[in-house]
Amino acid sequence: MQRRVNFAVLLVLCGVLVSVVACQKKEAASLEQGKPAAAVPHKKNAWVNYPKQAAKLSPQAELGRQLFFDTNLSASGKMSCATCHQPDHAYAPANDLAVQMGGEKMDQAGTRSVPSLRYLSYTPLFTRHFYFPTSEGLEDEGPTGGFTHDGAVASLHEQASVPLLSANEMANASAQSVAQKVQASAYAKQFQQVFGEQIFSDPNQVVNQVGLALEAFQLEEVSFHPYTSKFDTVISGNTTFSEPELRGYRVFKDPSKGNCAKCHVDNVGAGGKPAQFTDFEFEAIGVPRNPAIAANKVASYFDLGLCGPYRHDLSKETNFCGMFKTPTLRNVATRKVFFHNGFFHNLDDVMHFYVERDSQPQKWYSSKNGKVQMYDDLPKQWRSNVDHINAPFDRKKEAAPALTEAEIKDLIEFLNTLTDGYSKTPGGE
Repeated sequence: MQRRVNFAVLLVLCGVLVSVVACQKKEAASLEQGKPAAAVPHKKNAWVNYPKQAAKLSPQAELGRQLFFDTNLSASGKMSCATCHQPDHAYAPANDLAVQMGGEKMDQAGTRSVPSLRYLSYTPLFTRHFYFPTSEGLEDEGPTGGFTHDGAVASLHEQASVPLLSANEMANASAQSVAQKVQASAYAKQFQQVFGEQIFSDPNQVVNQVGLALEAFQLEEVSFHPYTSKFDTVISGNTTFSEPELRGYRVFKDPSKGNCAKCHVDNVGAGGKPAQFTDFEFEAIGVPRNPAIAANKVASYFDLGLCGPYRHDLSKETNFCGMFKTPTLRNVATRKVFFHNGFFHNLDDVMHFYVERDSQPQKWYSSKNGKVQMYDDLPKQWRSNVDHINAPFDRKKEAAPALTEAEIKDLIEFLNTLTDGYSKTPGGE
């Protein structure tokens, strides 16, 4: 029986591989003709399953909506989910702070940048090994999936409830504190109607159900996954890229140039799943240490991503130290801070760092005794974990960067096509 199961799995994987290779060949040919292969479907939008707006939110999701905007759920009375995840800024912070402030008196600094809450619904469960079919067989891509920068949280509803009890966020001292606030809210009766009359007798269940309600809101409310970017409109065959955008898309996909698509996957997935612009995997980029983070004032403090300090199950697998989850690039042009530590504040700097990190490290890293401290946000013993293999990180010191200034400009033009709001409906139908 086991042999049959494995054989069946291999047949499926082989079919996927053949399909992927065929699509890549078709796409390469179409790019040469000036448009993405996917921009000419047989029937507009029929091949991409964009989410539809429900007539109204479910009772659970409606509760989640009220919880999302309720500042009274915080110890300070000044912070809600929407404080950091602002709807008019792709559910990310609108300010340019590397980390956000929270706590009982709103004076406690975070240690990581706040990510957008858009496009999380397809995030897979965390797995230590993710196998991907290649022309040479199955390749172990390593850790994949999970929520937050280190993938430590297993589900969207668990992620949603984490800030409630975090000392530098909403800062509730206990589940009991959260339960009391919900019980005193204007929607307490509604909470009981959805989750049971006796719900407030168990504070832990209250926190769990708050997370589930917030999860329902994020899954049902279309503004968390609108797919209204120009890219979606192009892919649906309803418009075309400009010449600079198309040149930028070529750079994005070229494995010897930007090579962005290697991690920020741009293809439509199985079952017509819209492109997510992430593979949900983990990478050590070697982002410079950010002195704007209060925790970094302690020289011995390091945020090691998969190795800790927030997750502990992989702490002994030191080859993962410094690795953080690849975020989606959707709405990246609206961001005001980048990477897990918020070191960069604009896309132009991000692009130049990518192509100059190793060839001109003095531009990006601190120096000590006249020597540049490359990858200075990692202890020396784990700096070898930083990616040196894949373009554009494969350059030697003083070598020409992978991208020219013109190519960087074009690439940013393409990244701007990933910003929602170009059309009124998913795919611009």
